[in-house]
Amino acid sequence: MDDNHWQIVNPGGSMRVIVTKELPGERWLEILTSAGCRVEICTSKAVLLAGQIRAAIGTSCDGAIGQLTEPWGEELFAALKGAGARAYSNYAVGFNNIDLAAATRHGIPVGNTPGVLTETTAEMAVALTFAAARRVGESERFLRAGKYDGWLPTLFLGELLWRKTVGIVGAGRIGAAYARMMVEGHKMNVIYYDINQNRILEDFVADYAKFLSEQEEPPVACRRAETIEELVEAADVVSLHTVLDDTTHHMMNAERLALMKKTAVLVNTSRGPVVDEAALVQHCRRNPEFRAGLDVFEEEPALAPGLTELENVVIVPHIASATSWTRQGMAVLAASNVAGILMGFPVWGRPDILSFLSAEPPKAAPSILNAEELGLSTYSG
Repeated sequence: MDDNHWQIVNPGGSMRVIVTKELPGERWLEILTSAGCRVEICTSKAVLLAGQIRAAIGTSCDGAIGQLTEPWGEELFAALKGAGARAYSNYAVGFNNIDLAAATRHGIPVGNTPGVLTETTAEMAVALTFAAARRVGESERFLRAGKYDGWLPTLFLGELLWRKTVGIVGAGRIGAAYARMMVEGHKMNVIYYDINQNRILEDFVADYAKFLSEQEEPPVACRRAETIEELVEAADVVSLHTVLDDTTHHMMNAERLALMKKTAVLVNTSRGPVVDEAALVQHCRRNPEFRAGLDVFEEEPALAPGLTELENVVIVPHIASATSWTRQGMAVLAASNVAGILMGFPVWGRPDILSFLSAEPPKAAPSILNAEELGLSTYSG
């Protein structure tokens, strides 16, 4: 391990935990050090390769906190097991970078950080939606380049989304929060596609529709699509909030893009490979009135050839969860996962995770993905 790129906190701790990137805030460190952990933090901004992480694990390691950019699979979980580790947490809610089956085979509990990214990520999806629909990036570049000579009736005409239809692919926590923001803020109708029916979202929209009717305004509606094709054909905005797995890789391909309205907006704040990026580049070239807003990319940090040249695409560098509150909350949850397991705490096993950000958090590990498979006990306090 290169000592020039690692910071050691609480060197006298009885348990060793490695953290592959500096995390925001101080609370997460307090949680680990209070649990008696020596914390070794990689201060390099470069993405660590599997071999580098394996070297950092060494021959004695009790736990680790890793990043979504790292390949946590058989090699690393075997290394953790061999070093005596008992816990790993991803600093993310998603875990497509993790071979969960490999972790379970080696008896390593794997944590993630749900519940604190919901509204933050949904807000970014809203921001990308309107930045794309109203051509914000394109017009800002135009202005900064000194090309603005005065107001014109036809200058940067965009799309009005008021009372149109928003399509949600993946109506989980974040997708449903985004839907509510678009319904409440912009009176949009909702069509969603999910393997599970979201009755809470449907009931919310139905109740809001009654409220609008009582105010003598046109109501809104929500319905579940039978297929993705049905959704993309009907929606003026398609926002992706699905997990990444074999069934969702290149979910938005050339065929489905071709079904979308010529003036539609595609937003992706989920995972890059959900979209066939090369197909999207070609579609945007052929359809200049089509818009896209992307926070994630297929081969991060690389972008598909031609993507940066497109004026009808808004791109930001994977910052959907980038608010101080959220990123610090993620760090607290990741640290609580590792510290909780190392201290022998049970698994929380409940959807409300915010109590772990309080002054007196539960004595539990907040979110362990393979708790059931490993037979870990559940919190009952």
